[in-house]
Amino acid sequence: MKKPLLLPKFNNEDEEREFWNHIDITEYFEPSDFKKVAFPHLKRTKKLISIRLPEQLLEQVKDKANRLAIPYQTLIQNYIQKGLQKE
Repeated sequence: MKKPLLLPKFNNEDEEREFWNHIDITEYFEPSDFKKVAFPHLKRTKKLISIRLPEQLLEQVKDKANRLAIPYQTLIQNYIQKGLQKE
């Protein structure tokens, strides 16, 4: 640890968010200060589903996702979300 990090008292989440957005934690911590942690009881925020799509459509989605350099599942999620927002 380089120097102690003194946290102010935050009145709300916006103040805390602002604090963390403008602080450089490399001034306070060394890489060796961090430890891997596991959250074995953390519930997933996403639910696994199964959906049947025409192979040609899936290949088109995968090709577009590859061009955008994002996972194809993320692209599908974005399309669904945009479709719902149009309603």
